[in-house]
Amino acid sequence: MQAVSSTVASLDRIDKRILQVMQSNAKLNTKEIAHRVGLTITPTYERIKKIEKLGIIKQYVTLLDREKVGKTLMAFCSVSLQLHSQLQIQRFEEAISHLPAVMECYHVAGQFDYLLKVVVDDMNQYQRFITQKLAAIENIGHVHSSFVMTEVKHDTAFPLDVQGD
Repeated sequence: MQAVSSTVASLDRIDKRILQVMQSNAKLNTKEIAHRVGLTITPTYERIKKIEKLGIIKQYVTLLDREKVGKTLMAFCSVSLQLHSQLQIQRFEEAISHLPAVMECYHVAGQFDYLLKVVVDDMNQYQRFITQKLAAIENIGHVHSSFVMTEVKHDTAFPLDVQGD
């Protein structure tokens, strides 16, 4: 926990503003970012490099409109394991990490062990995912699917307090 709080403490208001600008548009170049945060290019570049070195910026990506690329069905799949040994958990997590339809996977506390965000073309492809991919993983006890009807809110940017340090 010490590393996390020291990383957060090393970010000042300007660093947070840079991150806020970059989260809204990672395609901006250093000159454009500098202009938006009120710095010159060199200090902005140095701050971005420091933030990258700290591991705060994990990667740069392009977000796609899932429906425009044919991924019209999104489901949240709750999974319970039969056995909860360390080996069984590792095997499940390893198997899930190799399934491209699984966009996100969370080990959760509560009624189920894992929550998967699954994105596929349609219901037929989801049925094949459940019966051919997920069912092929050993130790699954129960699966419950919830289908997204409307995506009400989808943010990828973390809110950062830029008011004070």
